[in-house]
Amino acid sequence: MKTRPDGHQRIAVAMSGGIDSAVAALIVKESGCFVEGVTMRLGIAAQGEQNMKRIDDRDVEDAKNICRKLGINHRVVDFKTEMEKEVIEPFIGEYLRGRTPNPCIACNRKLKFGRLLDEVRSWGFDALATGHYAALENRDGTVLLKKPRDRQKDQTYFLYSISRESLPFLVFPLAGYAKQEVRDLAVQAGFSTSGKKESQDVCFIPRGSCEEFFRDRGVIMEGGEIVSKEGRILGRHRGIACYTIGQRGGMGVSSPSPLYVLKIDAVHNRLIAGGKDDLKADRLIAAEVNWLIDRVPTEATARIRYAHRGASCQIIPRNDGCIEVHFKEEQTAISPGQSVVFYNDSTVLGGGVIKEIIHENT
Repeated sequence: MKTRPDGHQRIAVAMSGGIDSAVAALIVKESGCFVEGVTMRLGIAAQGEQNMKRIDDRDVEDAKNICRKLGINHRVVDFKTEMEKEVIEPFIGEYLRGRTPNPCIACNRKLKFGRLLDEVRSWGFDALATGHYAALENRDGTVLLKKPRDRQKDQTYFLYSISRESLPFLVFPLAGYAKQEVRDLAVQAGFSTSGKKESQDVCFIPRGSCEEFFRDRGVIMEGGEIVSKEGRILGRHRGIACYTIGQRGGMGVSSPSPLYVLKIDAVHNRLIAGGKDDLKADRLIAAEVNWLIDRVPTEATARIRYAHRGASCQIIPRNDGCIEVHFKEEQTAISPGQSVVFYNDSTVLGGGVIKEIIHENT
């Protein structure tokens, strides 16, 4: 019999309808485990096209077809209410407060590795597998979250907020595979979704336009002032939810040198704009911190967004449960609402949500 992942006998695989989760299910099945697929119905529809077939209906159908091809059972769980309450409503609220949230992290924590994991365990499954590019290592009885073999597809940034207690009940079958190998396996298996385009957007904003998303949901955005660091009025914005820190252009302001969004002042409904050097800072405060290791580190490598390469930093705990992060070198466009995630080589130590940027003159 082939080796079963971490000794698990019964594994449910979260199926999105894409090739990554499809190949994850294939790998788990070929390991000799009892396996079923499960898809979360999240109530997602195409923006501005309410008469079209709902996006998650299409994904459910794709997942069902993959499971049929594999000869395994397929279940669907309805998380529309949870998606709205736990992910979408907080996402809108954060944007209107001038922050830039990461809904994928919230969805992983609250739904996929929260409610869904609880659900499949209540059905008698030992573990939940997903198509994430991440790895797990059991070190002396402690399960650690690690980077995968394919560092270009590394998704651990989105997984740091998983509860430490959940890690022993997870399986990441793609840990040792490169993306091209996964594509090849999907073609060899004859999956109908092997040519399906990989989504790069937030799932509930399929066109990638927050402004359009807010308008479709009836969120009223009021225009306001765009000002310089010194308070000089430069122009007018369309609504603070249309902008992110570090954004260049789109402000409708003419300037002899490029202007960037430096700060979003939700209290006064205004944007502060300036030069690229004004985006740099070497300190931040993070809240909602989740550690995946026994001892809080004093030093680590930190990523302040998914595409960030990582930078050396010092970590200082505070009495209010937050942490201060001091970078050895200034970082560009630190954004409140995004997450800072800490690493020691390939091991994920934990992370938190960026609450505040500390500038030298603060």
